[in-house]
Amino acid sequence: MEREQPYQRRERYKGTHPRNFKDKYKELNPENYTNDVTKIRAQGKTPAGMHIPICVREILDFLQIKQGMIGLDATLGYGGHSQEILKLLIPDGRLLATDVDPLELPKTTARLKDAGFGPEVFTPIHLNFSEIDKVVELFGPLDFVLADLGVSSMQLDNPDRGFSIREDGPLDLRLNPQEGIPASQLIRMMKSEKLAEMLLVNADEPFAEVIAEAIAEATQLKNTPTTTFQLKNLVTLTLKGYDASLGHDEIQKSCQRCFQALRIEVNDEFGALNEFLEKLPASIKTGGRIAILTFHSGEDRRVKKSFKYYANEGVYSQIASDPIKASAEECFQNRRARSAKLRWAIKS
Repeated sequence: MEREQPYQRRERYKGTHPRNFKDKYKELNPENYTNDVTKIRAQGKTPAGMHIPICVREILDFLQIKQGMIGLDATLGYGGHSQEILKLLIPDGRLLATDVDPLELPKTTARLKDAGFGPEVFTPIHLNFSEIDKVVELFGPLDFVLADLGVSSMQLDNPDRGFSIREDGPLDLRLNPQEGIPASQLIRMMKSEKLAEMLLVNADEPFAEVIAEAIAEATQLKNTPTTTFQLKNLVTLTLKGYDASLGHDEIQKSCQRCFQALRIEVNDEFGALNEFLEKLPASIKTGGRIAILTFHSGEDRRVKKSFKYYANEGVYSQIASDPIKASAEECFQNRRARSAKLRWAIKS
């Protein structure tokens, strides 16, 4: 007879606010702490380790999903949109889902399986959404496609990924940390003029030249920022020295835009989006529907231009004349919804 293993109490927080993200068991497994999650969401915040899907009702209203359809969530993330879509597809539909992040993809797959959506209805694929043509080669044309271009909250919350200025961590910013080079290496290779162009094109940064010169000078002195706080502090000190009248909020926004610009460059996000938009028409059935959620002007401009071009060519029978924005209520409940814009198109 086997002896029962003695009960071991889970290790608790060391102090009230542990510094190490790996020690924050609630943030790593938020689904197990529903009371805490409810309380945090009631404050209009996103619980760490979770991602709240945006414009779910508006997306579902437009896509008009029915049982038996086959569709694609091109940016799976935490799987919030996918879970709601799957409820409408079962029992005989199928949702395909691509995501470039090899760390989050298996977690979301397991989460959806626990919710009752196994391989018979849900097919996750580790792939950049720019390769949508490979999905269509395997499964055929799609009834609908959804792409949420926002960075997932789980990536922002984990300092090891280097996406956020809130906590210190390596200046990485890769959506797939197994490919490409981290942001710290990228900026070491770029000259001041290229850095300034990147900050302007990718994030409309008004102080692009000033910040680029500071980064280039730090590199010349063999002091290139390699952590998130080092870059944040460099930008902050540079802008304070450049214009003493700049307030904290203005400088904070410049820091955020720098991280946005770097993330886009490191992951070639605009190149991937352009390729995805070019391949969409051939990936959709006649009458098929496309919904794309963007979060900054660079993305929205590209989606708007592509939809308009293909509408003029007769490829799309209808496109959104104006973007749909999250309701005031949703923006209060989820602050990250404030910058979201939803555009749609219907295949001729």
